[in-house]
Amino acid sequence: MASPIKILHVVVNMNRGGAETLLINLYRNIDRSKVQFDFLTCKKGVFDSEIEEMGGKIHRIPYITEVGHKGYIKALDKFFLANSYYNIVHSHMDKMSGLILRAAKKANIPVRIAHSHNTQSEGNFLAKIYKWYAGSNIKKFANYRFACSNAASNWLYGENAESQIIKNGVDLTKFSFSNQLRNQVRKELGINSDTFVVGHVGRFNHQKNHTFLIDIFKEYWNKNSNSILILIGDGSLRKQIEQKVRDCNIENHVKFLGIRSNIYELIQAFDVFVFPSLHEGLPVTIMEAQAVGISCLVSDTVTTEVDVGIGLVSFLSLGNKSIWAKELQLVKKSAVNTFHIALRENGYDILDAANNLEDYYLKLSPM
Repeated sequence: MASPIKILHVVVNMNRGGAETLLINLYRNIDRSKVQFDFLTCKKGVFDSEIEEMGGKIHRIPYITEVGHKGYIKALDKFFLANSYYNIVHSHMDKMSGLILRAAKKANIPVRIAHSHNTQSEGNFLAKIYKWYAGSNIKKFANYRFACSNAASNWLYGENAESQIIKNGVDLTKFSFSNQLRNQVRKELGINSDTFVVGHVGRFNHQKNHTFLIDIFKEYWNKNSNSILILIGDGSLRKQIEQKVRDCNIENHVKFLGIRSNIYELIQAFDVFVFPSLHEGLPVTIMEAQAVGISCLVSDTVTTEVDVGIGLVSFLSLGNKSIWAKELQLVKKSAVNTFHIALRENGYDILDAANNLEDYYLKLSPM
């Protein structure tokens, strides 16, 4: 029997970010007798041990913030020259993929994939200038282009550039509404059955716009005191947001749950999923919320591709916080029960996504 082809995925770390969660879900569901994933990372991640249990290898080099531009380029060149046996390199670093794929090209790695997961770069002005420079290498050194949405493709590769859309699939066996599980989770969290629960899943960073989210909830809570906000995730701005919650005197009505592995259970407790991000590629958390049948209030900066047409997604402007608070008043539990059918028909079943990606790899592999 032939050995599986090895794909080298490049990320900063394998923590619970959107792209990283998608990758681990794909790895869990892909046929590992045909395709194996290895990872080039810069930091430890929560999925590292599971990756190794599934047969994957984790390489690590220092990140640019630790060693600077020259040190990072040197580390990339050294790594790829020493590991040039990989036939396929799949980079998930958005504009930074340009530097990774340039090093892969120098090592004569034949298949070099850039994968766009966003629609805007993070960081200050200088960071964005640097990322623009890094991204300018993609056109020259990536010979295949993937993206999670058309919006993400247009941002990284240019309007109407040819790319392959890889759907951010959801494990529909886990994300399925259960009234029993909903009651159990609420009991564990100390939330009454009649309490209105506003939920959010995301890293505490500028992009996710938690400050705006707290303002929305505060305005809603002022008129609806039997309500609570659940925030799942962690990040550099968490302490700042915790302080804002205290300043608003709503600390008894906001739960910070940190990084959790059982999102599929916790999300059952939500009545509404609120997602006021400044920019996104295609957030898998919104797909997961729809799979459970939860109404989603989403900023209109997010691509409409997240809406699978089952009446659960409403797009709202970030220019008016009061509109969001008013929409929370109107949220009702959806009566339809065709969530999984719609997600599957739109290509968001993780099993289909894994099978499709496996087919791409097998076609692209020169072996």
